[in-house]
Amino acid sequence: MAQKPNTKTSNVPASKAAPRTQAKPAYTLERAMLLCPNANLAANLERTFALDAVDYNEIRETTEEMIGTHAKILAPIDERAIEIHLQRIVGSFVGSACAAGEFYSAKVSDAKNLTSKLGNDDRDEDREPIYGLESKAQRAREFAAKAGMQAYGLLAAAQGAVDAFAAVTGSDWKPYQPAQPAAQGVTRQAAKAEVDAFDVR
Repeated sequence: MAQKPNTKTSNVPASKAAPRTQAKPAYTLERAMLLCPNANLAANLERTFALDAVDYNEIRETTEEMIGTHAKILAPIDERAIEIHLQRIVGSFVGSACAAGEFYSAKVSDAKNLTSKLGNDDRDEDREPIYGLESKAQRAREFAAKAGMQAYGLLAAAQGAVDAFAAVTGSDWKPYQPAQPAAQGVTRQAAKAEVDAFDVR
């Protein structure tokens, strides 16, 4: 006679909730300024790698003027709606600068790592050098320098966008942060305590 399959549930403990991932830092103009090259570094990259100059002031002023003109065209719309609209536009400029700064930082690390392998004094003298590493390291340095100049230009645009927001709205731009929902556990506990109050004799 065939045995019936065991339908009892196993006493395997429920898996623990996955740990919360650490929140990524907000994209702000201050963060962009930390990630992207400043004027001195950009000038040094320009000289060292013979790159085209990036006119920071022109980019900043042009971006500010462009967003200001855009806001004037939207004047018939409700002021609060315009502010929300501009908040999102400026956020895209700042986010682009931060992303470019992060990319630049990563490429600088790659270039430094490749270059350090070439100058490693601890390498065995009999070991053959890695074929093509020197040219690869040089390309990495040049690519990082170009990424730095791009980040510098996008930082200028972000600065102009933030300045335009302040000029139009009269307040400083801040990254959008959605309202945090109330903790369900606390809400349920409060509801249970209120219901239990009816049972006290």
